[in-house]
Amino acid sequence: MWLLQWFTNLESTILASPNYGYEKRQRELAKKKKKEEKQHAKTQRKQDDGPEDAPVAQFASVAVDPTETGSNPQPPGAT
Repeated sequence: MWLLQWFTNLESTILASPNYGYEKRQRELAKKKKKEEKQHAKTQRKQDDGPEDAPVAQFASVAVDPTETGSNPQPPGAT
């Protein structure tokens, strides 16, 4: 009888030790996942912003024809 009581007391005092390696690996995986999500969001923002900037760049690269505006860059009588 005393052996059974001793065993139950011994069993309740033995606790599982924390697995620090597993916890560290889980933190590393969480950091990696968060970093990948940030990178994915950044590329999505770049792709979403790209078409909106295109018309502005298109207008900026168009050369202005002086004959269309009505101004004549050549002096009179040069033609």
